[in-house]
Amino acid sequence: MTKKEIVRSVSEKLNLTQFKTKDIVQNVFDCIIETLAEEKRIELRNFGVFEVRKRAARKARNPRTGDAVMVQEKRVVVFKPGKALEDAIQGKEKKKKRKSGDN
Repeated sequence: MTKKEIVRSVSEKLNLTQFKTKDIVQNVFDCIIETLAEEKRIELRNFGVFEVRKRAARKARNPRTGDAVMVQEKRVVVFKPGKALEDAIQGKEKKKKRKSGDN
């Protein structure tokens, strides 16, 4: 789904113009970017958590030449889905786990 499709979907659900909805959606994205750029955590209940982590410097291999190269330390954004999102992705009805000894 693209941002344009998100705007269209939200504008239909809330009965707003697409122009106004686009402004709202863009402001939400800008706020997320600003918060993550400050290395802060964003927790959205039932959706998930965005967090900035540092990835340590490490040795890697150039796949073309096989030469060892150093990759510098960098910051990356990680996302951990919340329970509601995880359940939606896995399907609402999860199979019950069998206890050992049940046949």
